[in-house]
Amino acid sequence: MTSLDKPTEDTEADDARAVTEAALFEAFGGVRGMIETVLPGLIFVTIFTLNNDLHMSAIAALAVSVVLVVVRLVMKDTVKHAFSGVFGVAFGVVFAMMTDNAKNFYLPGMLYTLGLALAYVVTSLAGVPLIGLILGPVFKENLSWRTRNPGRKKAYTKASYAWGLILLAKSAILFPLYWWADTEQLGWVLVTLKIPPFLLAVWLTWVFLAKAPAPIDVFAEMEAAEEAEKAEKAERDRHAQEADGILPQPPGAGADAEAADLRSGRHRKA
Repeated sequence: MTSLDKPTEDTEADDARAVTEAALFEAFGGVRGMIETVLPGLIFVTIFTLNNDLHMSAIAALAVSVVLVVVRLVMKDTVKHAFSGVFGVAFGVVFAMMTDNAKNFYLPGMLYTLGLALAYVVTSLAGVPLIGLILGPVFKENLSWRTRNPGRKKAYTKASYAWGLILLAKSAILFPLYWWADTEQLGWVLVTLKIPPFLLAVWLTWVFLAKAPAPIDVFAEMEAAEEAEKAEKAERDRHAQEADGILPQPPGAGADAEAADLRSGRHRKA
């Protein structure tokens, strides 16, 4: 490798890392997504700690979730993360009020976390890692990594195992607390465990993908194939029209043909 090659490779590696960071930021919502994930639960446990009022705590948490969605709608931003937060909080509110147990506000989210952990592990064992299904469209590679890019499939598998094990560890902490601790203790531990495990999983995903081969842009491939097909069709049509005499001859073609005929006549006379 020459001295001129290394800066080029370093630049390509930096670009790949930047693309990976941007994709992860988009897929998992970034700082704003984390705030939307933490805030409703924080509001609930804060109010419940202060006045031990289930209904007030639940309504306040749900109201905050709705406000977050409205803010995104007003700003014409993507609402998928905020909407998921609303549904999660709504399930928690309904479950807590139906059972008249404030601790059950957290149970749907805990069950979702456990189910997601199992999904990461099971899909990795099946050869279709969940993180690849999530990030494939973001990287514009869809499922091309399954058969055409084994290095990325390996990275997605590692990342999915990391997510699964991290979420399983989180569940192993929360479920015993659900049975043994009071609502306030469970709530504060759960709020505390919202961000650090998430950041660890995202960081490990970035590490694995930054070292993996670049994604195959299947959208660009499809566009290139369509353009090539259009060009080929236009060329076929042009040849067909020329053969049928539909297209006019190029300038000078008639004079050249006449001169050729005259030369041919002279040759015949000779």
